[in-house]
Amino acid sequence: MRIAPFLTEQFFAEYEFSAKYLLAASDCETMSIGELLRLSGSSLEELGNLTLGYTESQGDPQLRYQISEMYSEIRSEDIVVLTSPIEGIYLAMQTLLEPEDNVIALRPAYDALNNVAQHLCREVLAWNLIPGTDRWELDFDQLESIIGPQTRMLVVNFPHNPTGYVPSNSEFERLIKLARKYDIWLFCDEIYRGLEFEQAIPSAADLYERSIVLSGLSKTYGLPGLRAGWLVIRNKDLRDQLINWKHYTTICPAGPTEFLARKALLVKEKLAERSKAIIQENLKLCEAFFTRFPEHFIWRRPLAGSVAFIEVDLTKLGFDSATAHCHHLAQNHGIVLLPGKCLGFTDTFVRLGLGRAGFGESLEAYASVITNGESESY
Repeated sequence: MRIAPFLTEQFFAEYEFSAKYLLAASDCETMSIGELLRLSGSSLEELGNLTLGYTESQGDPQLRYQISEMYSEIRSEDIVVLTSPIEGIYLAMQTLLEPEDNVIALRPAYDALNNVAQHLCREVLAWNLIPGTDRWELDFDQLESIIGPQTRMLVVNFPHNPTGYVPSNSEFERLIKLARKYDIWLFCDEIYRGLEFEQAIPSAADLYERSIVLSGLSKTYGLPGLRAGWLVIRNKDLRDQLINWKHYTTICPAGPTEFLARKALLVKEKLAERSKAIIQENLKLCEAFFTRFPEHFIWRRPLAGSVAFIEVDLTKLGFDSATAHCHHLAQNHGIVLLPGKCLGFTDTFVRLGLGRAGFGESLEAYASVITNGESESY
């Protein structure tokens, strides 16, 4: 059985490393290994003395302890360290889902959160975020209406990629109550947690015993090249089954990654604050940009995270789809925006990445294309 094309990663593979202006990146500004070690009070000599043997399948005990300290109800034994955050999506769904199951998945979303489930079970039903006048909204009545006896898992992502939506505390409590009422597993991708602009949201791991929480160091902490991630699973039987599946995939995490992840978590607050400072400056640039082009875009300001989801007026831009617009920008102007279609949504949206230090230059290049058209070719 073939799995659906991974549209987001295929799009980035085509343009990410050749285009000059990367406006769609979902991560935050990164740093060198040397910078990370200096920030954490460590040295390159420590890294150089690391031996390259096998590591524990569930993950280094000290690293698992550091991760557990990021939650209020979690023990180190509840943590499974991953070789890559995306591995957690595959492992959790492979462990839990059967061919007769249904899954409900929040959309738009990163492809893997929908496609892996679609590959494994009978049906994936969409719970769509609703674009309001100036913000995104959830419809809980719609969610409850599509829950059925075969619903095995609800898949969400908060803070949300690509909209930057964050549920209020009451909305989050309502979500947990629904999952508990229908005895549904809740898979919550929390890779952007810690990038809330106002009130921090709780982790589903602390609120619901049948949650599976995914997180890592790629987004909030600006370390995507480490490929460091983890799952939080309070249910021991499920955790043991998942680790068995892990033996069939990566067996164990990479030692250098675990070493550097331990160092990063020593200074996690500094890394997160660094990311948030860059995002806040870039949001100011966005406000000015969308004020400048009110007829071309609908701007719904994100509440958290390092991405925003922008509705485009295709007539004004001269294209019949956001996908066509994005390919044209990349091929002719070296500007990369991600089409909303890649994320399972209407082809009138694009994703904007807010976490990079070079955002201003890239946004101005886009402004020049809108203003001057083809005279500003790449």
